[in-house]
This record gives sequence, structure tokens and C-alpha cells, in this order.
Amino acid sequence: MAQDTQDTQDTQETNPPARGRRAGPAAPRRRPVPTALRRSALRRSDLRRSAAAWVRSTPGTHLWLLILAVTSVIAAALPPHLRSYLLHHVSTNLVELRHHPIRVLIASALWIQGPTGLLLYAVLFEAVHAAAERWMGTLRWLTTAAIAHIGATLVSQKAVLFGIRDDRLPHSLAHTVDVGVSYGLAGVAGVLTYRLPRRWRPLYLAALLGYFGFRLVHDDTFTDLGHLTAVLIGLCCYALTPPGPDLGRHKAAERTGP
Repeated sequence: MAQDTQDTQDTQETNPPARGRRAGPAAPRRRPVPTALRRSALRRSDLRRSAAAWVRSTPGTHLWLLILAVTSVIAAALPPHLRSYLLHHVSTNLVELRHHPIRVLIASALWIQGPTGLLLYAVLFEAVHAAAERWMGTLRWLTTAAIAHIGATLVSQKAVLFGIRDDRLPHSLAHTVDVGVSYGLAGVAGVLTYRLPRRWRPLYLAALLGYFGFRLVHDDTFTDLGHLTAVLIGLCCYALTPPGPDLGRHKAAERTGP
């Protein structure tokens, strides 16, 4: 009898519950992630990877932009009299160029007059500097921007010197605030002419020279002269541009020879 009872219990434990009887709690099933959410997450991931790759490919542009952001915040945080003192001492005006030429030629390209224009410069840096750095390489791009910045500064300040000497300009311009990155931007915009297909170059160049030429004729300031000069200097930097596909193939054929 005891053996029969034991066999009955073993049978009940091994057999599945009869139909109609409630089984134990089942494991929770994961809800499938909607397809739209998966696609949105993939797009965001792709955008982050693309943005990171873009920044890595143009380190000079984004480092320069970061420095501008930091110096703009510093300038905005200073009291007005200290901000004016600082900007005057990093300006490429006649007084500072005479006493500290190297310092101000470098420092003036790292400051703007306030954070209000930082967003516009960020857009221009991405459109102009980043495109040129990616195409030319960091060293050649930076060399072009530096040549344009220095050359346009010296030409425009020479014009200021002659204007003050001939009493056509006020003497206060000798120690005015003159900081910013626009000369470098204009020069790099000029050299980007060679990045375009040949059929588009005349139209781009006409628009570029027309804009800065009109500003010079209309406003007639030393800054407008500097911008036009910077564009012309950028056009003279053709030797710093990388060889195009046709030139590259021609040089490769010369190296291999018959």
C-alpha cells in the first residue's frame, strides 16, 4: 500500500497538469522594440559618429573655435574698462604693431570683441575653415590663413598710417581695437576657389570679389581694405593647394615613365 502511494505521488510530479488546471507563472516575454524607435536610435548613432569623424578630420579648425569660445567668455565676464584695456593690448593697431608686432599678430586672431558673434563665426568656421582644412591638410590650411591674416593686417594698417599722416583719418585709429578672425576667413575663402570645379570658379570668384569690393567702395574702411586684400592673398596661395586629380595622374605618369 505504501508502495502504491509513492508511485501515485511520483506520477503526479512527473506528469504535466491536466487540461483546465492553472499552470505556474510563465516567464515574462520582452516586448519588441518598435521599428521606428530602432531606426531613430540608429540615425542618432550615425549622426554622432559622423560628427566625431568630422571633428577628428579638422582638428585645427575646432581647436581655434574652442579658443575663441573661451576668450569670448573671458571678455564678456570682465568689467568694461578691463575688457577695453585687454582688447587694446591684443589689437593689431599701429601702436601695438610698433612695440609688440609678433605678440599682437598672433593674439589678435584668438579674440573677438564679444560672444554675440560667436555663433556666426562657428557657422563660417565649419563652412570655410573646416572645408579647407579637410581638403588641404592642417599645416597648409593654417599657413594660408596665417599669411592672409598677417598680410591683410600689414596692408590695412599701412593705409591707416598714410591716412593719419595726410590728415584724412583721425589719429585715434592709431590705437583702436582691431581684433578678429575675419582676415583669415577671407583668405581661406579665396583659396577655396581652387577646390571648385573649373566651370564654377568664375562665378564664385566674381561673387567673392564683388562682395568685398562693394564693401570697400561703399564703406571705405581699413577693415574692408583688409578683407579684399586677404581674398587676393588667398588666391595667391595656389601653390599650397593639393594637386587635383588630373595633375596627380600626370605626375604619377611622369614618375613611372615609358
